[in-house]
Amino acid sequence: MELGTLLQSIIFVSAILTILLILLQQRGASLGAGFGSSGELYTTRRGLERSLFNATVIFALIFVLSILCLLLIPA
Repeated sequence: MELGTLLQSIIFVSAILTILLILLQQRGASLGAGFGSSGELYTTRRGLERSLFNATVIFALIFVLSILCLLLIPA
């Protein structure tokens, strides 16, 4: 498998997983929260919510780094 094809596959998979992980996260988003009047207190992430957040950050980094690598390899 060629390096460019491998990087494109990594980009595709990491993009899909990042989107899914973002959609899985719940953060008390009511209609009022969209306009800045949520009225909720700040809480720390615990358990599964923290794991989802960390996985989202990791896959987003993989996505960005693989795009940069794809741009830097010679065509």
